[in-house]
Amino acid sequence: MYDPLRAKAKVALYSTVAFLFGMGLASSMGWTESSHAMPVVTTAPQVSEEAVRPAMDLSDAFVNLSDVVTPAVVRIVSVRRAQRSAQGGGTPEEIPEQFRPFFNIPEGGEPIPRTSGGSGFLISQDGYILTNNHVVEGSDQLTVYLSDRRYFPAEIVGTDPFTDVAVIKIDAGEPLTAISFGDSDDVRVGEWVLAIGNPGFGASTQLDFTVTAGIVSARGRPLGLLQNDADRRFGSELAGYAIEDFIQTDAVINPGNSGGPMVNLQGQVVGINSAIASSTGVYAGYGFAIPVNLARRVMEDLVEYGHVKRPRLGVQIDDVEPEDAEIYGLPSVSGVRVGGVPDDGPASGILRQEDVIVALDGDPVGYVAELQARIAQYRPGDRVTVTIYRDRSPRDETIRLGEAPINDIPTTVAARDELAEERLGINVEEMSPELAEQYGLSEPEGVVLSNVARASPAARRNVQNYINWKLVRVNDTAISTTDDVRRALDAVGAGDIVQLYFENPNGDVRFENVRMPS
Repeated sequence: MYDPLRAKAKVALYSTVAFLFGMGLASSMGWTESSHAMPVVTTAPQVSEEAVRPAMDLSDAFVNLSDVVTPAVVRIVSVRRAQRSAQGGGTPEEIPEQFRPFFNIPEGGEPIPRTSGGSGFLISQDGYILTNNHVVEGSDQLTVYLSDRRYFPAEIVGTDPFTDVAVIKIDAGEPLTAISFGDSDDVRVGEWVLAIGNPGFGASTQLDFTVTAGIVSARGRPLGLLQNDADRRFGSELAGYAIEDFIQTDAVINPGNSGGPMVNLQGQVVGINSAIASSTGVYAGYGFAIPVNLARRVMEDLVEYGHVKRPRLGVQIDDVEPEDAEIYGLPSVSGVRVGGVPDDGPASGILRQEDVIVALDGDPVGYVAELQARIAQYRPGDRVTVTIYRDRSPRDETIRLGEAPINDIPTTVAARDELAEERLGINVEEMSPELAEQYGLSEPEGVVLSNVARASPAARRNVQNYINWKLVRVNDTAISTTDDVRRALDAVGAGDIVQLYFENPNGDVRFENVRMPS
């Protein structure tokens, strides 16, 4: 017989069991955990626009500059065929198959080409491009990539290793966006500049066309890079024609930026990014650019003649020091001291030893690199007015410039013997009171490690970790002078291991074992 009370009890029981089962299932799946309310975010400015208007205006200026200038910047890829050893050796066909891997030659093939590159910028709508000499020199194949991802083969118009300037050209078949030139003589220390280029070359093309900002840190910086290269390639007599009058900036510049433009806040190029000062090969706060006035003068000759017609004043010169200013009656410690006047030079019979050059065509001259860069902006045969101090009083002399013999030299001179420290990849300096103070050393004596070449045997053994430390011993030889270093390293045979001992300002001594290359 149907019992309604019993039926209701069953329904209630089944419902309870179902509820408890459902709760257990939901709990096991995390459905019963408490939820959180969606946070309320705000987009209201935290600082009023008026309070940060100067910074916003500068930011907008950087954005506008980047939009205008970047289309004129290019990426340059250079392909160089592997070179035969300077010690001799045959063509790839003459090298036995089993030894080809050691020469980077695949079986049955030619040497694998080396690819490198840098940056440049368009200076005319018909495809002329300004860049660094070291980006394109020796290239067998050049390819230029534009910011819109198009690319074209390029030809070298001309190069100048004495200023590290080169001109190349592409044919795009249509007018291209060119950059505007500024006046590097008007660049002021402290003004804002942008550096544009491709710092990621060799790592990732995702870093193409990078824009960095900074200020001009200094002007007239000599680095010794071009002089050292010219000395190695052309001999010491011609190394003096290398011009180093760099603009220094703290805008980030890294390898691959070479050849890119440094622009002012009006979007005008004022320099060519060229070098960095770093012990690691990457940015360390110091970037350097070739002044565009010098680069433009070189560019004009390269386009017109294919080489540079460099003017020559014909004097041996040095920077003025405080003692010179006192003895020659100069109004300030500024100018260029004449150390000698060759008989066959343009200044012969006009300038004398111990004259001090203080102005060129009425514009003051403060140091050697500035005089060299200013003279380089003239042409052979031009007449210039040189203001000098002689017998403690100023006077003007007119000189007709000659032509430097740099175009009569071979591509390279006979290679001099490479020094042992160069093969090892280290550079050392004898201590002076100034260096001791700079490096935090108590005694101005001994020898300090000043630089380590990238990818050198010393760099592979992390010797760069000891830059600014004193080099106190090489193998069993105690070191007091740079001559001690040279003699000790000369005694190390090719393939032998040399032990280098370094001491830091706290007196801690560390050492590295480096194999001397052949």
